[in-house]
Amino acid sequence: MRGNSIRTACGTLLSLVVVAGAAGCSNGDGSASDAASKAASAAASIGSQAADAVDSATDSAKKKLDEVKDGVDAKDAVKLGDVTTDAEGSSTVTVTARNTDDSTKSFAVKVDFKDPAGNLVDTVVVTVSDVAAGESKDATARSTHKLSGDVTATPGTALRY
Repeated sequence: MRGNSIRTACGTLLSLVVVAGAAGCSNGDGSASDAASKAASAAASIGSQAADAVDSATDSAKKKLDEVKDGVDAKDAVKLGDVTTDAEGSSTVTVTARNTDDSTKSFAVKVDFKDPAGNLVDTVVVTVSDVAAGESKDATARSTHKLSGDVTATPGTALRY
């Protein structure tokens, strides 16, 4: 899925480069092909940075989930609210965990943020701590960086421990 996100971002930026080159745009110091080459290089750099951010967030999420000992699958006990943007520009979503166990438990929930095409643009793990038996509790998942456009959130792995 990450590959689709990178191809989409690079393809969009490359299309803009081609249009600019076809229109004969330049900075006055070089040819249109020089301007297009510089723009293509910038597009590749942006695509690489986006891929690196997703890779880093994915690695971090995996490490956090690996730290959970004796966790049981609890994906059916987790619900996500609507994605909103906070004052700092991060995407946020309320995570509600319902504890069906007979003792207090905590939850580690991986939340995947996706663009309108379904491509992964960020992932985080949020902990919902000390949920009393038979009760529900909320926590907020916050993206690791600013996300643009319409972003959705889906639950990934959810562990009760």
